[in-house]
Amino acid sequence: MTESLTVSVPTECINALLPVVGAGLPVPLVSGAAVAYANLDYAASAPALRAVAEHVATALPYYASVHRGAGFASQVSTALLENSRACVGRFLGAREEDVVVFTRNTTDSLNLLAHCVPAGGTVLHLDIEHHANLLPWQRRGDTVLEAAPTLRETLADLDAALASTPTALVAVTGASNVTGQVLPIAELAEIAHRHGARIVVDAAQLAPHRRVSLRESGVDYLALSGHKLYAPYGAGVLVGRRDWLDEAPAYLAGGGAVREVGLDGTEWAAAPARHEGGTPNVLGAAALAKACEELATVGGAALAAHEETLRQRLLAGLAALPEVTVLRIWAQDESAAETEDCIGVVSFTVAGYHAGWIAAYLSAEHGIGVRDGRFCAHPLLARLGLGADGAVRASFGVGSTSADVDRLVAALRTLLGTGPETEYELVDGRYAPVGDPREIPDFAGPRSSVSSPCQEG
Repeated sequence: MTESLTVSVPTECINALLPVVGAGLPVPLVSGAAVAYANLDYAASAPALRAVAEHVATALPYYASVHRGAGFASQVSTALLENSRACVGRFLGAREEDVVVFTRNTTDSLNLLAHCVPAGGTVLHLDIEHHANLLPWQRRGDTVLEAAPTLRETLADLDAALASTPTALVAVTGASNVTGQVLPIAELAEIAHRHGARIVVDAAQLAPHRRVSLRESGVDYLALSGHKLYAPYGAGVLVGRRDWLDEAPAYLAGGGAVREVGLDGTEWAAAPARHEGGTPNVLGAAALAKACEELATVGGAALAAHEETLRQRLLAGLAALPEVTVLRIWAQDESAAETEDCIGVVSFTVAGYHAGWIAAYLSAEHGIGVRDGRFCAHPLLARLGLGADGAVRASFGVGSTSADVDRLVAALRTLLGTGPETEYELVDGRYAPVGDPREIPDFAGPRSSVSSPCQEG
């Protein structure tokens, strides 16, 4: 049983900032009832903005080949692609000489950049990274720097490491996908540049929650995914300095990446075409650009305020449950002049319960979607003292409300107070209600039994 604690919890109603597809979606419970889905899994894949879905529906009848088609639909699609490129560049504060390359996602973008690091150049990355910003460098045999107990010490260690070892590129996350803690990217860029290195920021988590500018921060490259930025249509982007991208071999050899092809050799196009071989994802690029436009209308300050209010509401609720432990990379430095910045991501453990069991319970009995596992950040979870059981992660964004957060806290309070209503079992490595009566909609086909060891794409 949970002891009654007095904790100050904000009581005001917080509404969504922008309408998203799926808001109010009815989902079944094991009890046979149905409730509106509480989506607290934005950090894995955010829902599409309603404006994005409408934009794609408008563009779809005009979908055709790009750059070489004479037909009217082809001309429309070509304009749509290139205007989308310009829109994404504006949203991310690209410099005049920067290049916007459309990719599949953040992982693809960072693998592309790894392909473009000049021969012999070394890369330094932290041990707290998502696998997308760890595995491309690990495969190259690059240098990993262990984060220190505090953020300030970590920055000092980075400075010292770059002073002692020539480095071509520093690769860091903009915001942790596990704890939500935001890194000072402008300060990181200044440190890197002071030692002659460039910097790439994995902005998959940062860009949906904070306005990010290449020009203002001094960052050399940004990588992000549309499916995190309310545009889940299969496009991502790498934005940054042209020279490395023009000098590297084509990332994907194929049509569209060339100027001239002969049987004895090929003349490759300049970036971005050089690295966009094959037919481009026009609709994905258009969706990503529309999401950028919509987020720009809200403004960075409003985004931050909305999420911080929800985050503090969640933290206050979790603090009233002694069995719950919230994860952090760095403790708040009370002596630091600046206030810690965090996006809408909170991960936690519940004493006595497997994280996967908690996620199954929240879904089956309360219609709440969260993430569980190690969040494609195995080294970080290991340094936080967590093994394969992992943790539970709640994450939110522009479509989230105070009601979503309150339902999560209430569901955990019910579990710890009176226990679950049904029994759970392991099915193909995932917890599920015994004899789960919830039916998957016909359009999706049979319930999948595939279990990913990573638990996040």
